[in-house]
Amino acid sequence: MASQDWFDKDFYAVLGVAKDVSAADLKKRYRKLAREFHPDSNPGDAAAEARFKEISEAYSVLSDQQTRAEYDQMRAMGSGARFTAPGGSPGGFDDVFGGMFGGGGGSGAGRRTRPADFDDIFSMFGNGGFGTQTGFRRGPSKGRDLTATATLDFGAAIRGDTMRLTLGDGRSLNVRIPAGVANGQKIRLAGKGERSIDGGEPGDLVLTVTVRPHPVFSREGLDLRLDVPVTFVEATLGATIEVPTLDGDPVRLKVAPGTPSGRVLRVKGRGVTSSKGTGDLLATVQVVVPGRLPAEARQHLEAFAAAMPEENPREDLLAKAALGV
Repeated sequence: MASQDWFDKDFYAVLGVAKDVSAADLKKRYRKLAREFHPDSNPGDAAAEARFKEISEAYSVLSDQQTRAEYDQMRAMGSGARFTAPGGSPGGFDDVFGGMFGGGGGSGAGRRTRPADFDDIFSMFGNGGFGTQTGFRRGPSKGRDLTATATLDFGAAIRGDTMRLTLGDGRSLNVRIPAGVANGQKIRLAGKGERSIDGGEPGDLVLTVTVRPHPVFSREGLDLRLDVPVTFVEATLGATIEVPTLDGDPVRLKVAPGTPSGRVLRVKGRGVTSSKGTGDLLATVQVVVPGRLPAEARQHLEAFAAAMPEENPREDLLAKAALGV
C-alpha cells in the first residue's frame, strides 16, 4: 500500500475502535467484522466484499506493532501539516512538504511542478520509522500456520492412510498420511492453514502424528522388531519356525542348533518402506523353559544332564567380576 494512502484513510474508524485500543480488543473486533462481511457469508454481495477488503486492509496495518506506530506518526504529521493554501484552496500532499524542499506552500514559480517522491522524502527523516529500510508492507501477507494432531494405528502408519480432520476453524479436510510415518513426526501441508486477512496465500497446516503401539511389533528406524519364542528343544537341536510379518504373511526362519536367547534373525526387506528406503524384520530369539515337566520327561532330562560333560557356564562371569573388585 502506498504511504500517501495513510493520510486519507482512518483505519481506526474503519474498524470502529479508539486509537488506544489494545491488541487483544483490536483482534476481537476484527474477527467480529470479518465474520460478518466475509464473502463466504455474503455470496454475490459486492458491497460486503468491498467492506471485507477495507476491514482486512485496516487490520493488516494496525495489528502489526511497528506498522501501527508508523501509521500513527504519519497520520499525526499529516493532520498537523494540512492547511489552507493561499487563495483559500485546501493544501494538497505537495503543499504539506513543499516548504521543506524550497517549493513553498502556495502557487508561483517556486512551487514544485512534479509529485513528491515519497521514498526520497521520508529518507530525509533519517529513516525514523518511515524510510524504505523499515519498509511499508508490500503486497498481501501470508495466512497463519495452524497445528493439528492425528492418531493412527501402527499398521496404518506403516502402510500410509487417508484420514479426515476437523480443524479449529470448523473446516474439514481429507489428509493423506504418507507410508512409513513415525510416532511424533510432523507433516507440513502447504496451503491448508488459516486464510490470509488481505488476500495473500493461506498458511500451512502442521500435523503431528501419534502412532498407537502394536502388541507384537515395534519400530527402530526403518526396521521392525519382534520377540520370537522357541522351545528348549528347538534352540538346542535346531528347527525351522514360522514368524509373523506386519502384512500378515508369515515367513519361515531357520533356527540353528545351539541358538541362545537374544540372537537376532534378520529377514531382509520386510520392515518399513518409506521415501528413505526399506528396512528389515529383526526377530529376537527367546528360549522358553517349560514350567512343568511330566515325570517321564523329567527322567529323560536328568539322564541328559548326567550324559553331558560337567561344566559351569558362569565360570567366566565370576572370573570377570573378580577382576573388577
